[in-house]
Amino acid sequence: MAKAVNSRSVEPEPVKGPVDKAMEVLEALVEPGGPHRLGEIARRTGLTKPTVHRLLRAMADHGFAEPAEGGSYRSGPRLLGLAAAALNDGRALELARPVLADLRRRTGHVALYAVRHASEAVYLEQSEPAREYRMSARPGHRTPLYACGVGLAMLSVLSGHEADAVLHSAPLEARTPHTLTDPDALRELLVDAALNGYAVEDEYDEPDVRSVAAPVLNGDGRVVGAIGISGLTFTMAPDSVEVFGPMVRAAARTVSAGLGARTPILGVVDTTSRGERE
Repeated sequence: MAKAVNSRSVEPEPVKGPVDKAMEVLEALVEPGGPHRLGEIARRTGLTKPTVHRLLRAMADHGFAEPAEGGSYRSGPRLLGLAAAALNDGRALELARPVLADLRRRTGHVALYAVRHASEAVYLEQSEPAREYRMSARPGHRTPLYACGVGLAMLSVLSGHEADAVLHSAPLEARTPHTLTDPDALRELLVDAALNGYAVEDEYDEPDVRSVAAPVLNGDGRVVGAIGISGLTFTMAPDSVEVFGPMVRAAARTVSAGLGARTPILGVVDTTSRGERE
């Protein structure tokens, strides 16, 4: 029997609606390095310049964007106000701020708090010592969960089904030569993180940057975020992780306790919640 030609069905990509396009422009608008030119935002979003211009004008009319020099745009006052209000309206973040400041003083490294959005870690707060260099993980910065310490910490306390959904959602991108992209290797890393109570990331997201992070849980035992420290590899040697790891874990558990979480027993992994991971 002859085989039908072009019989393979290909699902069309979903068409972007006006809200989708507006959200993409808004995300590009708040990327670091602004103000951003219209053409730059169009390239980042894949939208046409007339569409981007129309959306930016509408955002400017409502105070979410603001024209800047050379035909570029920056975040508008209303957007900045909403961001500030959102950051001040979270119990976990309120508890995390003094803990981050204390962690930064005691370790000498950048202390960070991040939350999960789908398969990404979104950084919300940081406490940074005065130094000549600055980390790229600024508030608002997003990183794949598998490629950063705070993301690995959050993945380590998800159920096996939830973690596998992230690890197998798409081919994992190697952000540096050291990024782990093999799901099996990442599962082993997550088991170790669950046993230790903290995760270690070694140049997975940025060259020469190492981080240690621990999950923050709420009263229901669900992960709501992660606290971590990050530093250059020559200032955070591998053997220092044994010192910094418990400090970060204790900091995260302080915030978790404030949210009503019970302190877990070290060295015990709930294998029933990990499904296929074990």
